[in-house]
Amino acid sequence: MRVLINQVAYELPDAASLAEAVAAAAATPPFAVAVNLQFVPRTQYQSVALQVDDRIEIISPVTGG
Repeated sequence: MRVLINQVAYELPDAASLAEAVAAAAATPPFAVAVNLQFVPRTQYQSVALQVDDRIEIISPVTGG
């Protein structure tokens, strides 16, 4: 199935979890994740089933002054 991760199309297996999407994007901690603009706690990544055309944002903190 096709999903967008940070506006880039990825092909994932049908019924893929959010954890699989994060792994496919090779995200390095620390980061936060939102699916269709809804924040998802890290403890729920395995249990969130993705749908075709879901939009996933992986956001890393920005530091500085």
